[in-house]
Amino acid sequence: MPTTNTSAYASRSVLFTAFDRFASRVTRWAGSPVAFALALASVVVWAAVGHLFDYSENWQLVINTGTTIVTFLMVFMIQQSQNKDSIALHLKLNELLAASKQASNRMIGIEDLDEQDLREVAEFYVRLAARAKDGGRGKETHSIDEEGMPTDRRAGAHHPRTAPAEGLVETS
Repeated sequence: MPTTNTSAYASRSVLFTAFDRFASRVTRWAGSPVAFALALASVVVWAAVGHLFDYSENWQLVINTGTTIVTFLMVFMIQQSQNKDSIALHLKLNELLAASKQASNRMIGIEDLDEQDLREVAEFYVRLAARAKDGGRGKETHSIDEEGMPTDRRAGAHHPRTAPAEGLVETS
């Protein structure tokens, strides 16, 4: 699966489109009260006929096999829908970042950073929250451009740590 910030992601495939539609329908249906009622009814019927089969291993195997198969297949359906929702959310956030003059466009596509890089970016925002809590000068606008992205520092790029990035405005 291509990353969300590549043009390859936007390419169409008949098979992928069909699977996406199918997965969306299945996951919507699986989360419905009707699906829950059917699952509950299945368990009740299975439990009710247990005495007819003397609660044998085969009787237990029926529910175990059925639930295992359904669970196995549903994992893929739910993951497909979750991937799609996640990508849509990232694209919406990217649009908001790109449209805001005060936000750093460098945050677009940040979901593709590795976990350590994301932790370093999060540390910037933890420090920013501490500054706000300590009662800085009224309202201030800040951006990750003040410190740069963790990947910039590894590449040897120089980013000033104290000067606000171009386009940032401090308000009071």
